[in-house]
Amino acid sequence: MGETGKEEYKIQSFDAETQKLLKTALKDPSNVDLEKVANIIVDQSLNDCVFSKEAGRICYTIIQAESKQVGQSIFRRSLLNRLQQEYKDREELRTRSLQAWICYVTFICNIFDYLRVNNMPMMALVNPVYDCLFRLAQPDSLRKEEEVDCLVLQLHRIGEQLEKMNSQRMDELFSLLRDGFLLQEGLSSLSQLLLLEIIEFRAADWKMTDAAQKYYYSEVTD
Repeated sequence: MGETGKEEYKIQSFDAETQKLLKTALKDPSNVDLEKVANIIVDQSLNDCVFSKEAGRICYTIIQAESKQVGQSIFRRSLLNRLQQEYKDREELRTRSLQAWICYVTFICNIFDYLRVNNMPMMALVNPVYDCLFRLAQPDSLRKEEEVDCLVLQLHRIGEQLEKMNSQRMDELFSLLRDGFLLQEGLSSLSQLLLLEIIEFRAADWKMTDAAQKYYYSEVTD
């Protein structure tokens, strides 16, 4: 019940008609326009970063329900098509709205975390997710605390499984992060702290040591 309760709660920000549509999609997907549902979820995720953090759970539930009910994957296909469309326009999105760009990265990483094929992350999402994280590791992004914060949060969440899918790209990404930490001018003290923390986190096999937890937590709260 806890899982479904969370999903029900997270759709309260929609109008009554959309809430009804989403509730039906979660329980009885064959009775709704699943392409429309996918677009509603993506649109809301780009506007609301809190929702984008939880949207993967909702998408996972709808995909499971559709597969069980009718053995199809209309919703998953529509969702991936829309993600691909936004991915192609990601630079325009970032230029237009930094907030929407951060929400998009949060959303695609969330979908990567939740969606599975034969209990493995979806290969089709590996490179797009990496490309988004590489964009966050560019010098102009490292100068923006919101983008550094987003990058570090995603690596905490999916870094380990992403590395298993392509370790070479993770090595390249962390090479950029180390260079950024050591060489780049204009980094805020918080961004430096976040970068150092994620570099050490990966070096410790994607685990936070007790000493590191105390150090970074006290630094951030100070």
